[in-house]
Amino acid sequence: MADTPLDLTLDAARLTAQLVDFPSESGTEKPLADAIETALRNLPHLTVDRHGNNVVARTRLGHAERVILAGHIDTVPIADNVPSRLDADGTLWGCGTCDMKAGVAVQLRIAATVPAPNRDLTFVFYDNEEVSADLNGLGHVADAHPEWLEGDFAVLLEPSDGQVEGGCQGTLRVLLKTTGERAHSARGWMGSNAIHAAAPILARLAAYEPRHPVIDGLEYREGLNAVGISGGVAGNVIPDECVVTVNFRYAPDRTEEEALAHVREVFADCGVTDLVVDDHSGAALPGLSHPAAAAFIEAVGGTPQPKYGWTDVARFSSLGVPAVNYGPGNPHLAHRRDERVDTAKILAGEERLRSWLTA
Repeated sequence: MADTPLDLTLDAARLTAQLVDFPSESGTEKPLADAIETALRNLPHLTVDRHGNNVVARTRLGHAERVILAGHIDTVPIADNVPSRLDADGTLWGCGTCDMKAGVAVQLRIAATVPAPNRDLTFVFYDNEEVSADLNGLGHVADAHPEWLEGDFAVLLEPSDGQVEGGCQGTLRVLLKTTGERAHSARGWMGSNAIHAAAPILARLAAYEPRHPVIDGLEYREGLNAVGISGGVAGNVIPDECVVTVNFRYAPDRTEEEALAHVREVFADCGVTDLVVDDHSGAALPGLSHPAAAAFIEAVGGTPQPKYGWTDVARFSSLGVPAVNYGPGNPHLAHRRDERVDTAKILAGEERLRSWLTA
């Protein structure tokens, strides 16, 4: 179906199925981006811009407030789960159903069916979210055309099971290296074992007590964990290098600089010979005190929850735009071979957003 025009008259559930049937693994999003651009350019109340495989559409109604609805159009690699399949109980199966073509379908439906919203709207459809941060399309748009992303509040339609999730935690990954001296294992006393030297690092991690700070009424749960360890030369060699990979998930009351300083402090006396930052994406404050956020929460209902994982709300936060996550998919089903979504939640998400933007 990748050569079939998108039909924005379909409800959000059926439109999700059509989007799933457009294969769009990271790096192959062009056909879907083309279809989205074509569909949006047929809507006279929107102006449409494109940068690479990223499409941005905006209303220009002169409202005092502008809201951004954003979602990525790529998926993880297909696992024999395309085309989509709809069960009689309303379960839609397929790659990207949950993460996050259901959210993208809701965006497209709002774009098509709410020509006169009570706030100006910006719709962002971007590529390469599921791969390395340097390829992320939202980041590319922010660098090349930051004016396209100007707004007062943003909703990222990542899967949140129909709950509002405020902000997101930051994620820092570091490589902690220890060194030693090689020797034949039969004469181990003549060398120095770098793997043994990593023991203080592991002991410090095992004893670490993470914070649970409360921000805007949301309790975040930090975590400092080893996620990998490597070392060893051969079965008869004392190793001269070991690397422990550590991931720090930190609350949004820490800056990137503060998070790195904290990690350095934790391991300061653990025999680390080198600390290398392997990956770092900053956190985002919830922004729930913003009037638009309060109106959004009232319209969609439920009790806001903290976002423990990292999402692109952090990119909006860095642009000065408070943002929340709100999408119809269950995040626990993302990236699975049996990925699926409850179509009733897609339809409910569409109606709740419409209610908020037309009240």
